[in-house]
Amino acid sequence: MKRRLKIHTLALLATGVVFIITSCGRQKSSITGWNYNDPKNGGFEVVPYEEQETGPGLILIQGGTFSMGRTEQDVTVEWNNIPRRVTVSSFYMDETEVANIHYLEYLYWLSRVFGADYPEVYKHALPDSLVWRDQLSYNEPMIKYYLRHPSYQYYPVVGVNWLQANDFCAWRTDRVNEQILIREGILRVNPNQINEDNFNTDAYLSGQYEGLVKTMLEDLNPNSGSSGTRKARIEDGIFLPEYRLPTEAEWEYAALAYIGNTVFERVTQRKLYPWNGHVVRNADAKFMGDMMANFKRGKGDNMGVAGYLNDNADRPAPVKAYWPNDFGLYNMGGNVAEWVSDVFRPLTPEDETDFNPYRGNVFQTQVRDEEGNVAEKDSLGRITTRPVTEEESAERRNYNRADNISYLDGDEPDYIKYEFGANTMIDDHARVYKGGSWKDRAYWMSPGSRRYLDEKHATDYIGFRCAMVRLGSPVGLGTKRKGGGKTAPIKTN
Repeated sequence: MKRRLKIHTLALLATGVVFIITSCGRQKSSITGWNYNDPKNGGFEVVPYEEQETGPGLILIQGGTFSMGRTEQDVTVEWNNIPRRVTVSSFYMDETEVANIHYLEYLYWLSRVFGADYPEVYKHALPDSLVWRDQLSYNEPMIKYYLRHPSYQYYPVVGVNWLQANDFCAWRTDRVNEQILIREGILRVNPNQINEDNFNTDAYLSGQYEGLVKTMLEDLNPNSGSSGTRKARIEDGIFLPEYRLPTEAEWEYAALAYIGNTVFERVTQRKLYPWNGHVVRNADAKFMGDMMANFKRGKGDNMGVAGYLNDNADRPAPVKAYWPNDFGLYNMGGNVAEWVSDVFRPLTPEDETDFNPYRGNVFQTQVRDEEGNVAEKDSLGRITTRPVTEEESAERRNYNRADNISYLDGDEPDYIKYEFGANTMIDDHARVYKGGSWKDRAYWMSPGSRRYLDEKHATDYIGFRCAMVRLGSPVGLGTKRKGGGKTAPIKTN
């Protein structure tokens, strides 16, 4: 056990993932009486575990119920954000929008790993810098400088479409989990990864990534073979869940941040914007009159008058400009609008489930061979997936097909057809983006407002931030509630 204890205690004590080692005997199963972690009776392993580690850049958003939808008058008269009470589970969200420097780190890694043999991977990830062009405006310097010049390092990346944003989230997941394995002494740093020989979380978990192994974990299974060692696995609690785009409900809930407007279970003041009040200026005596966000105040007014610029930004502002909301999130109103994961439908609020609502599910499964083993990695080192088949889901009661984007909205082929550019601008590739931007009027900073754009398109005013699921307790074990209660730690023996 010495090797195992060394790995599971030294580095992890410095993080939110804490493993508790006791010397008063082995844990026992409460239903069979057999010892856990005992190779003499089979070696079933149970890792003493407290709670999920907070990933880099993230803030825990405590979930709850709220009225999702319109809080401002419906000036577009589209009726696509009808208010409805829903519940959102706790989750994590980026403190700021993804900045140029973060995206440049991503591009550099792609170029280093795939540039020689698969240059198209790097080219596919490049933001569209031409989004800055306007036929009757001079914006040419932004094409050359906005993404790469140090002056804009911590400004939000733009020109990224929905598909590129998702690819970034997947890349970030693997880089964070790789760094965790290095931190825990399981892998060595490997700066020479190239092509398929790069760390991928799913490939590692399926046994298809070797890397520069530093230390293996002790395997307590007496039938595992002569080595007596194994790789880390999900049950060890070391890996973080995947980074992803937030759902529309998560984004809107996080933007409103009613956590600062409640007394016990009563919301005392409804919000029009991500801050209190019905105006866009700061009411605090110290900052009286300062703009709360970066937006377009009126026609021809992007930043105010020289000597006293009202929001101090003509285009995007730094990702930590202005004041964070009550969750600690910056620029949830203004600066850049943000992609979310949902497919757009005008009447989704009427159809969606009231718990973690989301439209866009296409259920996937890993490709496996005839013996049930995960198929080989692709040329980029990733495990391939495919939609589940109707045969595989025929006996299920909760779903019977993979693609549920049009569920309750044009399910039958002859009922409603969404063909982009033909019948309507809405199809299965129309993705929701939320919030206002430096280019928008104040109306769009209301979190309930919603717009959409084809997932392959990009603009100079849409960026994104990542989210991550919260596993286990919604508030953290032992965390006191405002009402005076306390969540009880789970006893494992």
